[in-house]
Amino acid sequence: MAVSTLFHVSIDELLSNEKNITQSKDYLFESVTEYDIDFSKRFDMKLGGANALIMSGYEGEKVRVRLASNTLSTLQNDFKLKIDDIKNRIDLDIRRKNGITEADAKGALTIFVQLPNKYIGKIELSVNAENIEIRSLECEKIELDTKTKNMILDGVIGVVEINCNLDMNIICNSLNGSVEINQVSATSRIRLPEKAAFAAQAKGIKTSISYEKDGQKTTCFADEDSDNRIELNGMKSELVIYTSNL
Repeated sequence: MAVSTLFHVSIDELLSNEKNITQSKDYLFESVTEYDIDFSKRFDMKLGGANALIMSGYEGEKVRVRLASNTLSTLQNDFKLKIDDIKNRIDLDIRRKNGITEADAKGALTIFVQLPNKYIGKIELSVNAENIEIRSLECEKIELDTKTKNMILDGVIGVVEINCNLDMNIICNSLNGSVEINQVSATSRIRLPEKAAFAAQAKGIKTSISYEKDGQKTTCFADEDSDNRIELNGMKSELVIYTSNL
């Protein structure tokens, strides 16, 4: 109990070695939903607007969704999570009620989602969030339709496809698979680990990829023989791939 109190970690997490992101930070107001599954599913998630989305995989058997805020005191009544379990697919849909706008959600709502890695198939995710974090997730593919400026990918295994026409800064703390960025008239940046091996390709009309190290432009440091890939698709868009020791 003393260790649990000191490190702000639940007793269950200490005993099971499962990190529960739904308890990762204290908020004044929250709504928590858990749903049991027992075989592989495809996930279709429509989460609407939020200030932040934090999604991760874990070694359990429940889908966990936590809505949290420090200012939306009637959060439990103003947001409804609908879960439809349809054969091999689960639909997660967050709906706003009582006059709550997307602007309200973007200003004050944080969404935590935990998925059991052993039961994740393909993920289709729609969310408009100021910040997105995807961590410790193993799946065939994540297709992300979003409007976001900041994204963190950490410990993600598989293909991540991002459809976003805003300028993004993507922090990729590890690369084990592919990151495919689809944009129109946007300039984005993706930071990779210094020694990450990857192949890079720009497709579409008037798209280009450039490279930086420690804030300075440099020649291409991609490895076209690598199985890991960074890909830019679309029109009139640029992608800067960079590393930094700073």
